[in-house]
Amino acid sequence: MTTPIEEAEISVAQLAEKDPDDVLLIDIRDEGAFSYGHIPGAVRLSQEAVRTEIKDRDKTLYLYCRNGSASLRLAEELRAEGRDAYSLKGGYYAWLRDHIGDMDGEETTRRIEKSIEKKFHRDLFSPFAKAVVTYDLLQPNDKVAVCISGGKDSMLMAKLFQELRRHNKFPFELVFLVMDPGYSPENREVIERNAKILGVPITVFETDIFENVFAIEKSPCYICARMRRGHLYAKAKELGCNKIALGHHYDDVIETILMGMLYGAQVQTMMPKVKSANFEGMELIRPMYLIREEAIKAWRDYNNLRFIQCACRFTDYCTAEGCKTSDTGSKRKKVKELIASLAKEDPQIEQNIFKSVENVNLSTVIAYKDKDGVRHWFDE
Repeated sequence: MTTPIEEAEISVAQLAEKDPDDVLLIDIRDEGAFSYGHIPGAVRLSQEAVRTEIKDRDKTLYLYCRNGSASLRLAEELRAEGRDAYSLKGGYYAWLRDHIGDMDGEETTRRIEKSIEKKFHRDLFSPFAKAVVTYDLLQPNDKVAVCISGGKDSMLMAKLFQELRRHNKFPFELVFLVMDPGYSPENREVIERNAKILGVPITVFETDIFENVFAIEKSPCYICARMRRGHLYAKAKELGCNKIALGHHYDDVIETILMGMLYGAQVQTMMPKVKSANFEGMELIRPMYLIREEAIKAWRDYNNLRFIQCACRFTDYCTAEGCKTSDTGSKRKKVKELIASLAKEDPQIEQNIFKSVENVNLSTVIAYKDKDGVRHWFDE
């Protein structure tokens, strides 16, 4: 005998057996999550839109969210009203794990590597190598901890480093470092499976960061990021590394510049390399500094890859409870949309923002702070 919950759920295997022409598959996550990755054939609708905009009451609805919690509640609500609705058990992550499981094999790894060597050489590898040279990010005998969060950016960075090592004229070592700050088993599995598909030999170490910051109400994301950075530095140094590499790209840089002006009342940028103030001899580098996010997405989609968007426990909680994303995340989203809107009218906008912090004329600046934080006024 089935329970009401079992009746309202459908497995990934059962969904795959349905005729795509007969399936109305609805993703109820937010637009950002949907654009980052979704099940082929799905349409994105808010929960309220599902309730009010789908007029055909004879249509069978198949709903999914991040982990199946919110979609199950909505499916049960609709079924109570006499609608024919099902929730995908385990949500998008259940489908993602199933999808990734079908991609294992050396042939897949080689195909992905070939796409970097050939099709995406100009848009990915060339700007990667250019950033390394332009900003002097690597020296002979460096040992770099390539920090992998599990998203598209850091996973691609790992592959680009492997490609660079095959071409580079001087020796350097790589450690592909994954910090588990308290991921769910599902998220941890997705990261490990993707690393295997890509042929990246990861080193995983565990911390309890999520546990420590989960109850913090004010700026938990900022505190979490600081703690994660510190743990990465410490582990990298323990492994004999003198540098850590993060996967921030060109779009991250220009968004940060504009966010600093609009929300922080300051002119600053995300630097391509930074010496650590707390870990002597350690340096942070950003070799994807000149790579556009659209190129990363194109590589991901061309190879039919699916990565986690965010494995944070706060995101898991917000998905289940229907709360809003962090304030920092919403600000970055607004700035991203603003830049995209301006760029439609003038394609030079993005490059101008990037170049603006290279062309600061101190004689026209009212005040500035030096490296010690001392403020200097224009009439001094």
